Amino acid sequence: MLRDRITGSKALMRALQAEGVKTIFGYPGGSIMPVYDALFDYTRGEKKCFDHILVRHEQGATHAAEGYARVSGEVGVALVTSGPGVTNTLTGIADAMLDSTPIVVIAGQVPIAALGTDAFQEVDLVGVSQPISKWSYQIRHAEDVAWAVSRAFYIARTGRPGPVVLDFTKNAQVEEIEYNPQKVRFIRSYVPYPKLDKTAVYQAAELINNAKKPLALVGQGVELGNAQGELKAFLEKADIPAGRTMLGLSALPSNHPLNVGMLGMHGNYAVNLKEQECDVLIAIGMRFSDRVTGNLKTYAKQAKVIHLDIDPSEIDKNVKTDVAVIADCKESLPAITALLQEAKHTEWRESFKPLDEKERVKVIEPAIHPKEGPLRMGEVVNVIAEQAPDDTVLVTDVGQNQLFATRYFKYHHKRSICTSGGLGTMGYGMPAAIGATFGAPGRTVCCFMGDGGFQMCIEELGTIMEQKAPVKMILMNNHYLGNVRQWQDMFWMRRKSFTKMMNPNYELIAQGYGIPYQAVTDRQDLAAAVQKMLTTDGPYILECAILEEDNVLPMTPPGMDIDKMKLEI
Repeated sequence: MLRDRITGSKALMRALQAEGVKTIFGYPGGSIMPVYDALFDYTRGEKKCFDHILVRHEQGATHAAEGYARVSGEVGVALVTSGPGVTNTLTGIADAMLDSTPIVVIAGQVPIAALGTDAFQEVDLVGVSQPISKWSYQIRHAEDVAWAVSRAFYIARTGRPGPVVLDFTKNAQVEEIEYNPQKVRFIRSYVPYPKLDKTAVYQAAELINNAKKPLALVGQGVELGNAQGELKAFLEKADIPAGRTMLGLSALPSNHPLNVGMLGMHGNYAVNLKEQECDVLIAIGMRFSDRVTGNLKTYAKQAKVIHLDIDPSEIDKNVKTDVAVIADCKESLPAITALLQEAKHTEWRESFKPLDEKERVKVIEPAIHPKEGPLRMGEVVNVIAEQAPDDTVLVTDVGQNQLFATRYFKYHHKRSICTSGGLGTMGYGMPAAIGATFGAPGRTVCCFMGDGGFQMCIEELGTIMEQKAPVKMILMNNHYLGNVRQWQDMFWMRRKSFTKMMNPNYELIAQGYGIPYQAVTDRQDLAAAVQKMLTTDGPYILECAILEEDNVLPMTPPGMDIDKMKLEI
């Protein structure tokens, strides 16, 4: 008996359905129109299985897919047309690659007969996306749809996650085939989950058991591996203080007694200095970014280094490792924990406290509890963190807003942070927050943005308006590209070259999109304004007038030793 014949576009719908896709972020166009026609029936009526979110820019589709993936743990999906439609996604693809975020971008392409002819809106998508994706593939025939989609999702979500790109030629979208479901569970030469080396596990445990001053560096790999519980058991058994990278902030609750703060250029003072004093350094699911290590020539030279990572390419890439445990940390952490001796490192942990107190007095208190002058970014973040529900998702744009927000927010639950770490993409915040509201519909989503980043993605207010997406937008307006201005002040003789911003009337913009808005200029009004924002159903814009020359501290100047952090400018 012959199966029903369907088009490649309808085959795509079935393949996405088989992968459990529920939400698609997209923008239609000529070369993807057959797919959108097929999608019509799958977003309404008895056949409905997808929600399609019409973004206002294709870059917004990829960042929304990233936000969705970050909070849900599922693969985010973006659907766009060819030419400029798909080149607009490249920033999001690169962002997802650097931050190990599983998304699948599906783009229309001209028919195979027109490939190479400079046809209207033709671009070599596979060629331009291969260096910034885990896999990039051109679907040339409808019969390949089911296999390509299954393979794409398998690659995106397994091992170290990342973005996958499917270039869908128009002829393949309209060809008819007998649909045969496919399920890819194995790819030759692709080993997403390396076999755990028991010798390495033993060596790691031995180093930790003999350590007097152990220190763990916790990265996003713990979140990606869903190993938050395994991390706690590991740290608590051996009494190991733990710093967290920016992307790993919610892998360990802020109030956990072994949490000693954020790592990196603008991280906490004590943990950064103690990296240069510990005798065993245990890196867990992190990549030793330059923003964490500072000057590699002097970084942690006194320590034995244990590196737990699922990706072999990260081992010895930046920091020389004494013991490499290459595996999913959900497997490697309990294997090491089983060999650990119960330990107490009270004196070592207590040695962090004087440095913490120094930072509290010189940096934190002035930042979150200023007594006079304009509002400070730190106090805005602190007031919101104190009032927001414990399971709130923090989303940030990039710049000073990101650094203040990540430093002073409170993390109580896993998968509670969405921010652009590796690529530092301005404009990321608002669309990522939209995606987060769909990926975690029961949680409050607070998105902190500066005036520069807000304007880079301002068109996505249209998506928020249409979807009534309950994004709580905190616009911290200092009329500057604040982070660049800070660097100009510190390293470029205060020559503020094109960092001053002339801004629009945000209240009128909010009115145009029908989004509730309030501006705060006085400190005494801040707490009530935050309460109103958090208790208002749907989206909200809270504009805060910030001290123009507010600075993020502490700071390790670029390329300097990590223990040369500045507490003041």
